[in-house]
Amino acid sequence: MPLIGYLRVSTGKQQLSGLGLEAQRNSIERYASQIGESIEQVFVETESGSKKNRPELAAALAACKKHKATLIIAKLDRLARNVAFVSSLMEAGVEFIAVDAPYANKLMLHILSAFAEHEREMISERTKAALAAAKARGVMLGRNGAVLAAQNKAAADKHAELVQKHILDALSAGCTTYQAIADYLASTNVKTDDGGKWHPATVRLIMKRLDIEK
Repeated sequence: MPLIGYLRVSTGKQQLSGLGLEAQRNSIERYASQIGESIEQVFVETESGSKKNRPELAAALAACKKHKATLIIAKLDRLARNVAFVSSLMEAGVEFIAVDAPYANKLMLHILSAFAEHEREMISERTKAALAAAKARGVMLGRNGAVLAAQNKAAADKHAELVQKHILDALSAGCTTYQAIADYLASTNVKTDDGGKWHPATVRLIMKRLDIEK
């Protein structure tokens, strides 16, 4: 059963860092080795999961059909973000393996994509409601708010980049949970962005920002 790999990161910065891609590549290669198969080709995409136009995935699916291969991905969320997209994947007739859920079938993928799309819609609605409530209270929205948001994002990105080496060290040391990584960071005197205590949720958010997978 030949395998075709598909890796995806959300931004160019994540692509350049190699962190997300390296973790995904190691995951699919390790799984292929475990089942005694080889990965014939790997396609790499830098694209938001909410967008349906993904040329590298289209190429990967075409390669699967041509070579009668199975698509292998590291995590279901590399695919399951959009119902219409997943429907097209199912219609293509290509089998797939998600390393984090190797027994998942196409129906499960479809259900997960529906939940993911619903979550995006709910977040969008909550954001709109919060902005409307703030405006009703007299909060000035617009350029100043956008500038502040950009500044906060830049600060969060900078702190995440400072911490990423320590998180990778924690993973290399065998830390397999967010709590274990938080404990490792605390024990090595790595500071949080506000100088407070490390929590699993804090670690999860930073790893998500860096596209690092456990």
